[in-house]
Amino acid sequence: MKTTATVLCIACLSAAAGNVSADVRMPSIFGDNMVLQRGTALPIWGWAEPGEKITVEIAKQSATATADQSGRWMVKLKPLSAGGPHELIVSGRNRLVFRNVMVGEVWICSGQSNMEWPVAASLNGSQEQAAANYPLIRLFTVKHKVSTTPQQDPEGKWDVCSPQTVGGFSGVGYFFGREIHKRLGVPVGLIQSAWGGTPAEAWTSKSVLEADPELKPIVERWDQALAQYPTAVERYKQQLADWEKSAAQAREKGEPEPKKPNPPEDPKTNPWLPAGLYNGMICPLIPFAIRGVIWYQGESNADRAYQYRRLFPAMIKCWRKAWGKEFPFLFVQLANFMEAKPEPVDDAWAELREAQLMTLSLPKTGMAVAIDIGEANDIHPKNKQDVGLRLALAAMKVAYGRNLVHSGPIYKSMKVEGNKIRLWFDNVGSGLVAKGDGVLKGFAIAGEDRKFVWAEAKIEGNTVVVWSEKVPKPVAVRYGWSCNPVCNLYNAEGLPASPFRTDDWPGITFGKK
Repeated sequence: MKTTATVLCIACLSAAAGNVSADVRMPSIFGDNMVLQRGTALPIWGWAEPGEKITVEIAKQSATATADQSGRWMVKLKPLSAGGPHELIVSGRNRLVFRNVMVGEVWICSGQSNMEWPVAASLNGSQEQAAANYPLIRLFTVKHKVSTTPQQDPEGKWDVCSPQTVGGFSGVGYFFGREIHKRLGVPVGLIQSAWGGTPAEAWTSKSVLEADPELKPIVERWDQALAQYPTAVERYKQQLADWEKSAAQAREKGEPEPKKPNPPEDPKTNPWLPAGLYNGMICPLIPFAIRGVIWYQGESNADRAYQYRRLFPAMIKCWRKAWGKEFPFLFVQLANFMEAKPEPVDDAWAELREAQLMTLSLPKTGMAVAIDIGEANDIHPKNKQDVGLRLALAAMKVAYGRNLVHSGPIYKSMKVEGNKIRLWFDNVGSGLVAKGDGVLKGFAIAGEDRKFVWAEAKIEGNTVVVWSEKVPKPVAVRYGWSCNPVCNLYNAEGLPASPFRTDDWPGITFGKK
């Protein structure tokens, strides 16, 4: 059964198609070199003359559909096994043949600039690019598009992964896909739909945002900006007319022209527009069959980290509802960034990481911790290889059910023991480790006065004991709680612990909407 969100996104396929041509047409997500998801029903869709019979064929399988009154048609192919190459043939009044089609694993790679960051600009980019001869990995990049209504065509094309095609593709996406390909030995299709500097609300449907009192203020701010835009345009026209007169007078006198006024920005074209990228860059992909999503974003929401606790899970649920499937959703926790702080402090980035950590409460989610691979002076750390690897480990566990250590230690519980606090963790793997010199760093402790000081800490079995002589009656511990913490708790498998806190005291982004 189609969900309401799916129907909304696909309804405009037919509306946009109209009757300009009676030829069978399909969105560009279907093309030569594409990868279809193995092991699941495969929706194949497009447009034709109303009432026209459409036949779809692949791998000795055939399915038919009749275009509805609006010209839209869809078939669902039975699950296919990994392999290829195949030809996908779509026939009506005309015949479309898509060649070199593979069947394997399909993942969407979305988020902001750290997902969009290309292979060529990643660590050892030129070497990575030169070695990227993986003909069974296929790459599709969705064109940037902001829209107030759901769109029907992602306007891209599938490329075979090679040194010539991989350079501009997502580094995180490619390194993730490469690891999946190596571990599973099947074709991998990667769909990049990302835009630097964008917030999560741009990737969430407007109906979802409006339905939540915590998120509705986002929409209301933008609705106000949209309402004020025509007035701003008229004001600009007057300012421009005044400037032209002043500029002419200045030229006559041989004087410098005054500064020309800038036109107001149309909110409808701003990539921060709530639902703008969901409509323009996600809806065109629905309901293309996928295994799951990898996501790297959060920097643009850090100043509203508490709100992100609601926004991020709401976005994930929105996408899953639109596809009609609870697919795996794997994400990267924000990396360390900016100047290290000499003393324990409250921090917006720490609160955003906490919101990401809390999102693991959703089923079929996984998180790649990146607290050890950031760069103090660059919001775009170049080491995308480890990010991709850690996402792939999460995929092996969450998406593919492999029995392996897929995450670093995750805080589970605490107990006050006199003047110390003992901490327990999930995902300890083969044991807890203090990386480097063996001395744990990054822990802070506080009493009822809520004033944190740096603490001593030591590993005891699968627990960590934390204390400070300055806090005789401790009540709370924090770890890695800053924008760029010095912290070194790992498991023996080499995966870093997520930053965390044991308290729930209001942070600096509390109440910001």
